[in-house]
Amino acid sequence: MSSKILIVDDDPQICDILQIALGQADFGVLQARDGATAVTLAAREMPDLIVLDIGLPEMDGLAVCREVRKFSEVPILFLTARGDEIDRVVGLEMGADDYVAKPFSTRELVARVRAILKRTGAQAPASTVARHGIIEVDQTRHICRVNGEPVPLTAREMDLLARLIQRPDHVTSRPQMVDAIYGTNIHVSDRTVDSHLRNLRHKLTQAGCGDAIETVHGVGIRMGQCQGR
Repeated sequence: MSSKILIVDDDPQICDILQIALGQADFGVLQARDGATAVTLAAREMPDLIVLDIGLPEMDGLAVCREVRKFSEVPILFLTARGDEIDRVVGLEMGADDYVAKPFSTRELVARVRAILKRTGAQAPASTVARHGIIEVDQTRHICRVNGEPVPLTAREMDLLARLIQRPDHVTSRPQMVDAIYGTNIHVSDRTVDSHLRNLRHKLTQAGCGDAIETVHGVGIRMGQCQGR
């Protein structure tokens, strides 16, 4: 079965261009012209990826992303105006997987879609659960537990924690953190990476594991003892 892509843009010409390009690449395509419809379709149709314009009227793309993240970790590819760096940074911090600036090449966009689906679909077997101290991570099922209690994580936080817990004694550098969260096809600012790490640490601390991640100054981060409070 082909992957299902939800296109969200208020420009009918862009929607039609993307519909043709993605259809020719053998993807199933859904369209939404406004944010409210996009959220409804995302919940009802469960697409495999969302191509989402940030500059939607009324309910913009950032608001749509925020609402979708309440019930789904579906990959999101943002469409942005070329100069909107702040929106791109905020979108990535909120859990978007990539962005393409307008005007864009349909060939590049289809390639980005394929890369995201490949990256997010290449998960570990369902039976693979990583444990360290009181933390348990099942990346395939997107489940994190601390002392047996579930801890909700975004897709980026899960990617980061899964990389750390798979090699708990290994120090992960900042470039390796970026690759773990976004892959190698995108430039991400230090601020964005630090935001994911800060949020992950906060959630694990709130769950009773304040020593989960330790910093090796000048080198990177690694798992702590994870014995809880």
